[in-house]
Amino acid sequence: MPTFTALTTLTDKDHAEALGLALEMLEPEPTGIGVFEVEDGTGTWEVGGYFLERPDEVGLALLAAAHEAKPFAVSKVEDRDWVAQVRRELTPVEAGRFWVYGGHDAHLLPSNRIGLEIEAAMAFGTGHHGTTQGCLTALDKLIRQGLRARNVADIGAGTGVLAMAAAKSFPARVLASDIDPIAASTARANMRANTLGNRVVCLTAVGFRHPAIRRAAPFDLIMANILANPLRRLAPDMARHSEPGAKVILSGILNRQAQGVISVYEGNGFALSDRLVIGEWTTLTLTRT
Repeated sequence: MPTFTALTTLTDKDHAEALGLALEMLEPEPTGIGVFEVEDGTGTWEVGGYFLERPDEVGLALLAAAHEAKPFAVSKVEDRDWVAQVRRELTPVEAGRFWVYGGHDAHLLPSNRIGLEIEAAMAFGTGHHGTTQGCLTALDKLIRQGLRARNVADIGAGTGVLAMAAAKSFPARVLASDIDPIAASTARANMRANTLGNRVVCLTAVGFRHPAIRRAAPFDLIMANILANPLRRLAPDMARHSEPGAKVILSGILNRQAQGVISVYEGNGFALSDRLVIGEWTTLTLTRT
């Protein structure tokens, strides 16, 4: 059975959330609604509805006009085995010594690489995005420079791929936290798939706000692949939870936002050690002074 999507964008968070609520009253009603900020630094919000039958396009037009949104774009989506498609398209990614792959490609793992297995059904944060590649490449460079971390935090861990990389590289205590409980659950599943279930503690937390994280601090390595604005807000907590000389790897930063993030962290006691650009994304490595 085909499904339908109806998507629009607008530039005000309150209007976006109100439009998402209003979509629930539409007939035929949507089976799902999404409201999220587009990760391009423009302040754009996307609102979408998913329908089992063609939505009322007149009703959508009225809602868009009432909430100062662009007209909805309605599309028909045919049934598809998305997991099978991801498996076909999710080719392994190499980032320094790390090799990120789906279970269907396990037989291809090179003997001289550290394998990080992410299942196709959990494909966000797989290493294909420039931010994750940047973090893994930055970690590989630190290891080549002699880093031997003992106490690691992965903040905003998603699938936990960075925490996995640390756990497979160091005999360290590793904590992985994410604001989304589904992400934390996904990370736990990936830890089990990589036989790291007892090595990495996966938590649901906003930034560093969890008793287990506070008890484990100070850290000598912190990784955070989030977005520029949350990273700027986290700078004081990064300083409080890192030891002198600690390394911090930050990504989720558009190239044009990098200098602003650097300035905030320099103001909180960090010095820039390295900067890596992959496409439109920047990864920063900083040292706690």
